[in-house]
Amino acid sequence: MSAQLIAILVLGGMFVVATVLPINIGILALVASFVVGTFVFGLEDKEIFEGFPVSLFITVVGVTYLFSVAKQNGTIDLLVQGGIRLVRGRAILVPWVLFAVAATLTALGTFTPAAVALLVPIGMSFAFTYRISPLMIGMMVICGAHAGAFSPMAVSGALVYGIVAKSGLTISHAALFFASMGFNLLLAAGTYVLLRRRGEESFVEQPDDTAGDDVPTGGGVATAVKPKTVTWHQRATLAALVVLVVGALAFHLQIGFLALAAGAVLALLDRENLGKAVEGISWPTILLVAGMVTYVGVLEHSGTIDWVANGAVGLGAPLLVALVLCVIVGVTSAFASSTAILTATIPMAIPLLLTDSLPVVGVVAAMAISTTIVDVSPFSTNGALVLANARGVDRNRFYRQVISYTCVIVALGPIAAWAVLVLPGSF
Repeated sequence: MSAQLIAILVLGGMFVVATVLPINIGILALVASFVVGTFVFGLEDKEIFEGFPVSLFITVVGVTYLFSVAKQNGTIDLLVQGGIRLVRGRAILVPWVLFAVAATLTALGTFTPAAVALLVPIGMSFAFTYRISPLMIGMMVICGAHAGAFSPMAVSGALVYGIVAKSGLTISHAALFFASMGFNLLLAAGTYVLLRRRGEESFVEQPDDTAGDDVPTGGGVATAVKPKTVTWHQRATLAALVVLVVGALAFHLQIGFLALAAGAVLALLDRENLGKAVEGISWPTILLVAGMVTYVGVLEHSGTIDWVANGAVGLGAPLLVALVLCVIVGVTSAFASSTAILTATIPMAIPLLLTDSLPVVGVVAAMAISTTIVDVSPFSTNGALVLANARGVDRNRFYRQVISYTCVIVALGPIAAWAVLVLPGSF
């Protein structure tokens, strides 16, 4: 058995173990980096550590720290409530508000699961009170979170850009961002049209008594959200977010350091909650990303990535290979971490892209979209959050609804992404 095949089998084994058992795949990846790198490929410690993503580590820590501070002082809730007021209480428009807020949060650097965890409970409360389909609201929140997930400031976006840049190829930040935004917007629109009328049949309980006897169903007028006084801490946080956006986009400053600086200043101004902000840093995600990127670095250093990619290219026409890759990453990501799948599979497509037979942006965007849109699965963090926060529903029935929706997305989503983004550019 070749060393490259052993490394690939170890990678597959990590995904299986991390899916079956509650262990962070980043831990397995770091251990595998040492074991495979040292005993299979004979690499030195220095060569193994070269794959550790220092820049990405700083970005993830900084962004999650800043948004932890913003959540502590109520700025995130302020943004959400402001979005609700924009629709003037029209309950049926709330799903689009949640979509827009989720997209904005992830585009500014919030992790997709964090944005979903913040907005899904709010959305499910609206669904329960106003008899709107909880499946529709939950899936639209996830679509919104994915819509903004590949902005230059988002972790997923930074991850993909970094992987592609290391290969010597270049992709337009705007092209990848708007491809994901457009695809998820269409998916959200289809979900909204097909599911908006199915709210009544989803529930087995009556709305809360506090909702009032005259609460409309199926998209009436919601109770107005009373604006709260904006504190000076929140004003400072909003100003810091503006500075972050301007500094990153206009002056191309490292967003991780900017976020750390902004978060530190805001935390020092709010000494009462100073220590709590660090708890909001997404350490599990950081561990996952760092471990997987390090292991992929070992695979790259040893030539395994080129070995696998060249084998895939040799299977047949590059167009067919691209379709196979999209389907594989879509099916796998429904049961495993999309971030880990992205980290492991995007490098495998690089040799295919170097042949100049396929559009670089189209293939990368199609793979990125195929990997993330299937996170509606109840076996993923996002889908599980929707399932867990649904109110007043038959749990078994709602679970079957989520599974059915997931099967449709897994079966058709990657093929649609390939057909829209790769197929036209190959002629």
